[in-house]
Amino acid sequence: MSFNNEIRYYPQSEKTTITSRDMHIKIFTTGGTIDKVYFDQKSEYQVGDPQARGVLERSNVALDFEVESLLKKDSLDLTDEDRELIRKKVIDDVASNILITHGTDTMVTTATHLQGIPGKTIVFTGSMYPAQFHESDAVFNIGCAITAVQILPPGVYIAINGKIFNPEQSRKNVEQNRFEES
Repeated sequence: MSFNNEIRYYPQSEKTTITSRDMHIKIFTTGGTIDKVYFDQKSEYQVGDPQARGVLERSNVALDFEVESLLKKDSLDLTDEDRELIRKKVIDDVASNILITHGTDTMVTTATHLQGIPGKTIVFTGSMYPAQFHESDAVFNIGCAITAVQILPPGVYIAINGKIFNPEQSRKNVEQNRFEES
């Protein structure tokens, strides 16, 4: 096998060009499997502290981000009032690039509830296994979401399983344990 050492330069489209070197990303956490902790003595999971900061710090990311915990709930326990709180926090925050960690069971519902917020790129992510698990998909999904929130135009998206989804055209396939287009 031979490799071509030629360097190729590809022009960037205006859609994906990052316009600010000082881009700030706000991360709101809401709970879900990504933040769950397993208690052996109880044989159950409970939503623990947000894991996004630790994942990003261990990955040695070189970007400006802030994490704010909004909720510590399994997404099946989220209410319409919780979704309205998330929407209000996103609208009121000065950041235009928002990442939201969320449980996968109702992620589509909450993402759809945030549609129509102008001037903000909002990316949801979560995981099928707790971030504290060695073989969790959380690190990969957070990494994809961090990239997506920096390059996508304003709107609401779900970044999970290596793909970017429109929340109005996606669903969680429980049997396959992944998201897919609906």
